[in-house]
Amino acid sequence: MVTQQTLKRLAAQHGTPLFVVDHNEIRNNYATFRKYLPRVQAYFAVKALPDPTVVQTLFEAGASFDVASMPEFRIVHAYIKDMPDKARQDWIWDKIIYAHPIKDEGTLRELDPYKPLVTYDNAEEIRKIKRHAPHAGLALRLKVPNTGAMVELSSKFGAAPGEAVDLILAAVEAGLTVEGISFHVGSQTTNFENFVQAINLAAGIFAEAKSRGYTKMNVLDIGGGFPAPYDASVKPFRTLARRINTELDRLFPKEIQILAEPGRFLVATAATAVSRIIGKAVRDGKLCYYINDGVYHTFSGIIFDHCHYHPKTFKRGDKRTICTIFGPTCDALDVVSMSEELPENLELGDLLYTQNIGAYSIASTTPFNGFPPAKVVHVNR
Repeated sequence: MVTQQTLKRLAAQHGTPLFVVDHNEIRNNYATFRKYLPRVQAYFAVKALPDPTVVQTLFEAGASFDVASMPEFRIVHAYIKDMPDKARQDWIWDKIIYAHPIKDEGTLRELDPYKPLVTYDNAEEIRKIKRHAPHAGLALRLKVPNTGAMVELSSKFGAAPGEAVDLILAAVEAGLTVEGISFHVGSQTTNFENFVQAINLAAGIFAEAKSRGYTKMNVLDIGGGFPAPYDASVKPFRTLARRINTELDRLFPKEIQILAEPGRFLVATAATAVSRIIGKAVRDGKLCYYINDGVYHTFSGIIFDHCHYHPKTFKRGDKRTICTIFGPTCDALDVVSMSEELPENLELGDLLYTQNIGAYSIASTTPFNGFPPAKVVHVNR
């Protein structure tokens, strides 16, 4: 983890707001994932932190990639184009998955030459893929329980288990190849039973497809949802991994390739935001601090990701109080926290830092009010 001294030095060097990415932490998180889920290949969900330097670090560590748009696809592709010849030859295109179940026609046409693995979850998508990306391999996205997830996804995506095999056979009848099943238990899932139930549902679909004559599926994508340790309430990753490994080994033979789409787990703890206090006021008897970063920039996860961040101060203060932290824009929605405990003696120009802010944060910045986004600084490359 980046030290306070390093954060202060970087703020003095680059100014604020600042977004500091620690690549040692990314590598450590990837190594942890592989250690406890040795059978599972990690396809980094680029949407969590769509930065080319992050992609490079994870590629060098052995990761594959989950993309959900062509701009994300191009981040990966641009890096590959710049690789040395030998490394480029070692790249296997079936180690990238386009995991958005709904794709527009232009996207499919652009994807088709790469023969990618893509997800789908309905009959209309089969017709689009057949027409515009017939060389793609398919994975059926299955609707599974999202109970207890911070962000649920099954209301928007996923085929019901009862229609799953019909959709697999419909794709096969259209001349496409269905390589397997995918699911997503919801983002930041602390209810580990979601994974258990989903793996069992997927095993049932594999068995039904086989009983109806389709035996070519060899991929199971267990999606994302692996929780980042935002606080002590999140159980250790190794506890979840034991549950997953038990079900995979019980239900899926070794020849089935298992992949996953971790995003948050790999990068959430790898970034720290540094902001500066630009205003201070007392409103209705409550102390308010204004900082030069907010929900339209680095703290966008408060709005879009249902996340709670806790800015800290480098400055010691004997007397602390519950205060509000506002972002810099003129919008009253721009609230970082309504109840943060900070010293009363913070002044204009003092710095705050916010840890565990690497996932779904700068990915959602906007130019609202014209305030510039945080400068991204990479350390331990």
